[in-house]
Amino acid sequence: MEPTNHFGIALRGWRERVSPQDGGPETGAVRRIPGLRREELARLAGLSVDYVVRLEQGRARHPSGQVVAALARALRLDPSERDHLFRCARLAPPATGNVSRQVPARVQQLVNRLGDFPTAVFAADWTIVGWNGMWSATIGDPRTYGWDERSLVAGMFRPGAGRARQPIAAWPVLSWAGDEAEEENLVADLRVTAAAHPHDGRLAAFVEHLRRNNSRFARLWSNGTARTQGGDRKTVEHPLVGDIALDLDVLTAAGTDLRVVTYTAEADSADEQKLNTLRATCRPRPASSDTSAAEPDSGGDLGDAEAVRW
Repeated sequence: MEPTNHFGIALRGWRERVSPQDGGPETGAVRRIPGLRREELARLAGLSVDYVVRLEQGRARHPSGQVVAALARALRLDPSERDHLFRCARLAPPATGNVSRQVPARVQQLVNRLGDFPTAVFAADWTIVGWNGMWSATIGDPRTYGWDERSLVAGMFRPGAGRARQPIAAWPVLSWAGDEAEEENLVADLRVTAAAHPHDGRLAAFVEHLRRNNSRFARLWSNGTARTQGGDRKTVEHPLVGDIALDLDVLTAAGTDLRVVTYTAEADSADEQKLNTLRATCRPRPASSDTSAAEPDSGGDLGDAEAVRW
């Protein structure tokens, strides 16, 4: 059976989506079909018409990165569509620039909808960029964590021989898999981000600093493991309600590389009752739309323009 021609399907669909007026003055005549003609796309991308036809029909299946990039520009693809076209050509998407710390409004809305559960948003390099009131009630206010550069990685790999001297968060949050597995998973995820953002000078300098100054990080970084962070099970040693066993899930917001981290408890358990107790301590967010008036425990602000408050 012939493999599905995903590249050709995407190429034709996006070609027919482009407004003819976007193709330049030569495409303004009366038309019977929507979108660009193949010859118009070929001209815009600097390719031969025959090659565009063969790509759409699946008779040419291995375009170069330069060809895919030219087609993506001609079709005015957004970054996620461009990356899809590269993957359809069995090529790695082009490396992006700096790690984004901007949180789209729809991600803030998602966190608001998850207000009953401890939820925080991290950039791809594990810089915390926002959190809700339940996160502060359950894990503590992140402004008290003492993380250099607001980074979970820096908090996990503080100077010293191990992590026993001080908790990562406001109080201990322990992985059931153990410290070693938790650290290895985080470093493996950071490696994926570093490969995707090779031109981010701040990230490169941060990694190099940890490699030089933390033997645990250096050892884990050198093993080459690369994978995105998944779920975990944690025990939060809470000063008010005692130990809480929680499931941690890491979600990636569509169209971004932000990590939405949320904690939940098993239904009808003592742990759920403890979360309910903490939920009752959270003050509601003020009705004003001015986020600067928000109560300190209703969301996160790390003191610079890149942080967000909910």
